[in-house]
Amino acid sequence: MFSAEVEKIQQEVLKECQPYFAVPEKIAEKNTLKMLLAMQKVRLAAIHFNTSTGYAYDDIGRDKLEELYATVFKAEDALVRTQFVSGTHTLATVLLGILRRGDELVSAVGTPYDTMQTVIGYPEITTGSLREYGVTYEESPLTAEGKVDWDSLRQKISAKTRMVLIQRSRGYNMRPTLTIEEIGEICRFVKKIKNDVICFVDNCYGEFIEEREPLEVGADIMAGSLIKNPGGGIAPAGGYIAGRKDLVAKAAVRLTAPGMGKELGASLANNRLLFQGFFMAPHTVLQAVKTAIFGAAFFKKMGYHVTPLAAEKRGDIIQAIELGSREKLCAFCRGIQKYSPVDSYVTPEPWDMPGYSDQVIMAAGTFVQGASIELSADGPIRAPYSVYMQGGLTFEHGMLAIMGAAEEMLKTEKND
Repeated sequence: MFSAEVEKIQQEVLKECQPYFAVPEKIAEKNTLKMLLAMQKVRLAAIHFNTSTGYAYDDIGRDKLEELYATVFKAEDALVRTQFVSGTHTLATVLLGILRRGDELVSAVGTPYDTMQTVIGYPEITTGSLREYGVTYEESPLTAEGKVDWDSLRQKISAKTRMVLIQRSRGYNMRPTLTIEEIGEICRFVKKIKNDVICFVDNCYGEFIEEREPLEVGADIMAGSLIKNPGGGIAPAGGYIAGRKDLVAKAAVRLTAPGMGKELGASLANNRLLFQGFFMAPHTVLQAVKTAIFGAAFFKKMGYHVTPLAAEKRGDIIQAIELGSREKLCAFCRGIQKYSPVDSYVTPEPWDMPGYSDQVIMAAGTFVQGASIELSADGPIRAPYSVYMQGGLTFEHGMLAIMGAAEEMLKTEKND
């Protein structure tokens, strides 16, 4: 199945990574206990698994799910709905629900990822974007090491700054992902300069990586996708918003309509999938983290630049690997797709993906379309041709798919 060269690297890397697995395994244990205690506290019962239709007034399952999210994430309130079509939609609901004409949004960690640029209307104003609605935008560039530039951030925050955006994950960028400690440091720094600024964390890919979440270190509101970490690979769609009650209420009005807020929204998907996915999330995230650690060590041994390194502390489930050429990027994605449980016969090709300035290649043979908590890999067709691998419902599958990606890359090298 695999070449002797790839199997030799596998055995070496497995031995090397065993000590690195211990920390995320302990975190998963603690987060599972936190989840269990929260489920006990909210008195979750089978009756909460039912679906609803129409307006869905008094949907007890929907309300219980949001109570559970608020409890786990230490929030005053939460909005958890399958009506969110993506993580970007969830984040946009927060931004467009809270910010008004004349307000200013400041990004604390450089340029946000591509789809968020269209929401903001930066660098070009797009239809329905914040800038089209009269919200101004500034960003504080990162240092050469990919860290927060504190002097620059201080200068960017002005009297009209209403919100600071903190993107936890790297996006299509080789910068380090933010840890919870670093998020807390940014929040404290911002509040010292202007204490009424709203600290909004894009928490995509970061849930359950550490024992604490952004709201516990000073963030006012955060949002993410259910087909990433918190859905546990089981949720079929949706997103969540959690934080201060007044801010969640503003976002809810944007999702539905003024006067309706959280009161409406049918549970068209079986709520059991959302509850069970959330319960599974700490364990599933552990599988993804172990896969990322293994991938980091494997491709480092093959001579590629990887971030983070296998031994480094992680802030999300993403493993970035700099491949250096279009051909190797495409080969990597072909290997991941070939060793996927769904659509394994498909050959991924770069395409013009909505919201992205460059063509993007994506490998995602997932049970839920586009689910980033399931093993996937993607990257923009631009130098330095980095691939961003994330997810993995089981470590065993993640390991085998990484070996498959390596085989495809070795074939490409031989053909060159």
